Amino acid sequence: MLYKDSRHGAHHRIVENNGMIKMGNIQKEVQDKLAKGLLDLIVLQFLNGQPMHGYQIITKIRKNFGVYFGPSTIYPLLATLEKKGYVNSQWNMHTERPRKIYNLTNEGCSLLNFTEDSLNFICRKISAPATTDIAVEPTNRASINPVLKKIRTRQSII
Repeated sequence: MLYKDSRHGAHHRIVENNGMIKMGNIQKEVQDKLAKGLLDLIVLQFLNGQPMHGYQIITKIRKNFGVYFGPSTIYPLLATLEKKGYVNSQWNMHTERPRKIYNLTNEGCSLLNFTEDSLNFICRKISAPATTDIAVEPTNRASINPVLKKIRTRQSII
């Protein structure tokens, strides 16, 4: 069975295998949309692991998610996060080329924790049967959001 991608004029094959549907580029598109929508969270999570400069963040996102966000996306985002107090920065003049190094602040860490809890809650709601009520427990992190788990897994490898 074929469907036409109206944006690109491309056709993708939908293959059914043992009740599972594989949709070619659809999975990649969904992952790209999630990465774009959660870009600030991804950046904060990377900075939670270690201080980084902008190009490191760009490279790490591309390596981990297969999505390229260029300087025109990342640097304004870092400036916004800094203006809001979630990250701070200082120039490292001890390298061949001066680089602005970004660090996660306590406020950024709090935002990251709150966002993780919120995403976990949403994931539990999505996967729970419609009649099940889920109590919000901000400190319960037993069910890790797959995106956050992927960030952490890849981060420990790098």
